[in-house]
Amino acid sequence: MKKLNKQQQAYEVIRERIMTGVYAPGQRIVTSQIAAELAVSVIPVREALKKLEEEGLIQYKLNIGAIVTPIDHDKYLEALSVLAVLSGYATALSAKQFPKEKLQELRHLNQQMNEALDEFNFRRFGQLNRAFHITIYQYCGNPFLLETIEHVHEQIDSIRRMGTAFIPKRARESIKEHEEMIAMLEYNAAFSLIDQFARNHKLSTLEAYRNHVLEQEKQQRIAFFE
Repeated sequence: MKKLNKQQQAYEVIRERIMTGVYAPGQRIVTSQIAAELAVSVIPVREALKKLEEEGLIQYKLNIGAIVTPIDHDKYLEALSVLAVLSGYATALSAKQFPKEKLQELRHLNQQMNEALDEFNFRRFGQLNRAFHITIYQYCGNPFLLETIEHVHEQIDSIRRMGTAFIPKRARESIKEHEEMIAMLEYNAAFSLIDQFARNHKLSTLEAYRNHVLEQEKQQRIAFFE
């Protein structure tokens, strides 16, 4: 395995902490502290922060320095609503062409998602969820649609890895909905039914996230007045 240089090491450490929520959105990144922790000078840490800034994970604020990029909740919800429409259509298109022998692969992915949730491995859960849907989408027969979905995924990821909340209750519901989706593919449900179901599957995640944000804001107001 190739050994990481000092800049790469700093980059991986900071990026991992941002993606897993150790460094929260808006939190200041103290260059000297990370340098001391990794036993390196501040130079490779600064270079790592520049790269993370290019990826949109870090911002620089006057008189503060580097901070984790704050979450744009509205942008995230907008992207999810677009993905819901695209996902519904792509899933319905794929249904007619989806090989029945691939159904077991979907079941296996869904089982792995359940295990990841039991282990509180939320990042792994997200990766498996993405793999589940892409396994279906690839049979839609529309390369442009696939490219568009990938572009929206990239937009969502750029926001999500800044610390968007993981909602375990919604994750459990999502696994159950995947089981229903597999059954619809297996028994050749109508195009319109699959389209609507897959769209609502994503919209339910959107609503769960919206409600979570509203609840957080409510709690913050209560804490302020207390």
